[in-house]
Order: sequence, then C-alpha cells, then structure tokens
Amino acid sequence: MATAGGGPGFWNENIFEYFLKNNQIKSEDGAEIIWYHAANHKSQMKEAVKSSAHMIEADILLSCDESEHRQPIMAHPPEISSDNTLQEWLNEVLKTNKGIKLDFKSLEAVKPSMILLENVKMHLNRPVWINADILPGPNGKNVELDAKKFLDTVTSFFQHVTLSLGWTTGWYPNQLNEGYSWTMVKNMEYICNKLNQPVTFPVRAALVKQSYDQLLWLVQQSHRYSLTIWTGKDDIYPTEDLLFVREHFGKKQVFYDILESQNQEFKQTIGIEIEK
Repeated sequence: MATAGGGPGFWNENIFEYFLKNNQIKSEDGAEIIWYHAANHKSQMKEAVKSSAHMIEADILLSCDESEHRQPIMAHPPEISSDNTLQEWLNEVLKTNKGIKLDFKSLEAVKPSMILLENVKMHLNRPVWINADILPGPNGKNVELDAKKFLDTVTSFFQHVTLSLGWTTGWYPNQLNEGYSWTMVKNMEYICNKLNQPVTFPVRAALVKQSYDQLLWLVQQSHRYSLTIWTGKDDIYPTEDLLFVREHFGKKQVFYDILESQNQEFKQTIGIEIEK
C-alpha cells in the first residue's frame, strides 16, 4: 500500500506519521485528512490557516508583468494576477503545522518556486506535495506541463518530495464522460516507475468509478503510489462512488480532496467524525 512519504532529508514527512505525531488524526486513513483547496488569495489563505484543514493546497503561476523579476504568484487560470505571492504565502503557512500542496499551472514558475522553497527548507519539516498535470486525460482541454522538464526541475532541488502527478481532465453535464483509459494509466506508470519518490495520482471524483480497473492496476504497481480524489466545483457524482473506492482500495491508498458538503456526507457514512 502507498504511504505517500518517507526518505531522508527535508519536506518529506510521511503524511500519516506527521499528523498522527501531532495528534491531528487517529489512524492511517486518508479519509481522516482534511484539505483546504485553492487557498490562493490572501483572504482564502488566511481562512485556510485558521481552518481545521490538515493540508493547504494552492496554485502557482508566474506573474505577468514585464519586468525581469517576475515572481511566482498564487492564482488559478483563467486568473493571471493575484494579491498574494508565493513568498508571502509561505511566510504565513509556515507559521502553522499544516501540510502543503503546491499545484503548478505553468512550467516557467517551477524553478523560481523551487528556489524560494529551498530558502525556507529548514521549516519544511512537514508533508509537502508538488503537483502538476503532466499527461492528457479524459475530456481534458488544457495543455499539460512537460513531464520530463517538470520532474527534472523539481528533483534537482529536492529528491525526496512527494510528487502529485495528474492528467488534464474535463467533466460535462448531461453527456457521457469518458474515464481514465488503459493508455492513460500505462503512460503514467511508464513515467513513474523510473522515480524513487512517493507519487500520488490526483483523479477526478466523477470519473473514478468507471475507471476502477485502470486505477486499481496503477496503484498496485508500487507501494509508493496512492490516489488523491478531487472534484470540480460543478461536478455531479453520487457519494456511493466514494464508498465504492473506499471498499476496493486500502485506506492508506486514497486521499479525498473534495467539496465540504460531499465530504460531510461521505464521512458521516463511513463513521469519521467531522471536525468543526
């Protein structure tokens, strides 16, 4: 089973060991871990810092000004500007004991972001996940980041970081949405079997059940692998799909970065107490 952590050095705290040690979770169960998604603007970041979330996720672009000193900012396309820089974001989040997930939306933002992270690596004794969509996926229209360039840049700075490697995806109401194909998961495994780091695969909740065979095969290829289920804000899927995944995958193999309303129903069904 995947444990998404481990290895010597900084920013590789095992996600379960870290939150168990801090008495923030009760067992090695991905469903216990609470996520705050898209903590980009300062107001969202401040809310995330005060929240009960264990992991704070945010998106990174490079500022679009014309100067030579363009810097990483916290924004999700189609937004291209923000009131928050990565430096400011780190200054606030590192005052907490929360884990970090950084989602890169542009390749050019990766190296300057790694430099900033290296400057604060003594404070990164916590789970740190680095995310990018590196392959085309079901119904996806966005352009993926170049896998080799992304991975080479990240690992040249930090060899033991947890990598979150996904596919571009889309979901459309009132039509048949394709799931993750065998070609998609085998292409991902071809990339990841050469790595030494823990890898979690972000997969879209509305596409998971129909992709069960493919995703189960994928996580079975290495003890380093896990899934992180996420959802688009307008996606529609039954809670039963999440229960199906929980029944067929190990509890340490799946994390749930989903909307609060769906998360509450899911956790109540499986008997996990909701933190207020």
